[in-house]
Amino acid sequence: MTTLDPGAARDHVASEHAQVVAAVETCADAVTDSWDGPRTTDASAAADRLQACLATNGVLERLPDLLAGAVDAAGGRLQADPVAAPPYVVVTSRGPLLRATLDGGRLVVRIDAFRVTDDGAYERADGGVTAVLR
Repeated sequence: MTTLDPGAARDHVASEHAQVVAAVETCADAVTDSWDGPRTTDASAAADRLQACLATNGVLERLPDLLAGAVDAAGGRLQADPVAAPPYVVVTSRGPLLRATLDGGRLVVRIDAFRVTDDGAYERADGGVTAVLR
């Protein structure tokens, strides 16, 4: 079994796919601007609007390549080519979530667009990329 390095995946996404991450953040800003204030309690106001913006701007279709690069950087190998749809790519109320099942576990990469506050509202996150092995 190969040891996978989620830190290498995160670093790869942040450096080699910085334009995609920036495009996600631009869409997140546009979504936040569409709200009545800086927060919303409506998860679909975050997830659905973000997905629509990502699709309209051609970002959603770039996420499978980002996932493939992250898997390669982590030391894994995909069993099939990912597509911009579940189970590989989903847009959640926190941002795009990319998942790959590998021999050493499941690599999950999230681009942090929104965060959930203590009272359950959604607000714009500071951005960033999270990669974990499960």
